[in-house]
Amino acid sequence: MKTKTQTISDSIVKEIINLDNISILELDKEEIISFFKSHGVLLFRGFDVDTNLFKEFTNLLSIDFINYAGGAFSRRVINGDQTLLSVNDFKSEIKLHGEMYYQQNIPLMLWFFCANPPLEDGETTVCDGRQFFNEISSSTKELFSKKKLKFTVQISQQDWQKKYQTDDLNKLEEMCQKNNTHLTVNDDQSILLEYICPAIIPSRCGKYQVFINSLLPTKQLSPKILKFEDDSDISDEVVFELNEIAEKITTEISWQKSDILMIDNTRILHGRRSFADDQRDIYIRLCSPSFSF
Repeated sequence: MKTKTQTISDSIVKEIINLDNISILELDKEEIISFFKSHGVLLFRGFDVDTNLFKEFTNLLSIDFINYAGGAFSRRVINGDQTLLSVNDFKSEIKLHGEMYYQQNIPLMLWFFCANPPLEDGETTVCDGRQFFNEISSSTKELFSKKKLKFTVQISQQDWQKKYQTDDLNKLEEMCQKNNTHLTVNDDQSILLEYICPAIIPSRCGKYQVFINSLLPTKQLSPKILKFEDDSDISDEVVFELNEIAEKITTEISWQKSDILMIDNTRILHGRRSFADDQRDIYIRLCSPSFSF
């Protein structure tokens, strides 16, 4: 069996390239795990993979697949499988972020699959949250050490029922409790959600600090819902600094058909460049690794 491994430019992305037309299921699991622990993001390229084989491969290395209940975007379910979702609900850029960091229970690992690449643009962007932390100015680090982020969202009854995939208020209350989210139910059955979290977290091994959160896309797409926990504003200067760092350390992944991307969602931020055509079809699975890391 022949494969080639390399890193993309000077980034942390480890690319595993099929040179001998082998099945992706024949890859050495322990070697994949070792690469993943070291790099945090792996790109599998040149393998003959369809949607079913993508699911089979990801099942080998993952557990606890979840649906997208409570997610920020509208995502299309693929082939009736609630754990296989399209990420093409709109075409504009999405800034670097950790997946679902507007709630307590996040997927620890992400899988992306390129069912069909865009004609142009639409690259997925990634960067290392450890490196991001190291690039932040001392004053901004101090600010984040003193103040947590607060997401405050008002949602109509119709919209929360769609978002949380239930019309049962008791189930909604249970989900909010599990996610350490404060829920207020209004007279018209609309709701107010408040969630507080740090912008910087310790790595799972405890040796590093990691900048990973949903700050940048929230300030980009819905700026009014995000402030510091004391209700003070996150200044334009801070957001500018973070966006400057993001562009400096971002790696762009130009999709090829059947590419698979494996991401550590406790360390690696991801995003997307804008695109214009209707060809781009990228799927995601949200889960935990079946191995310790």
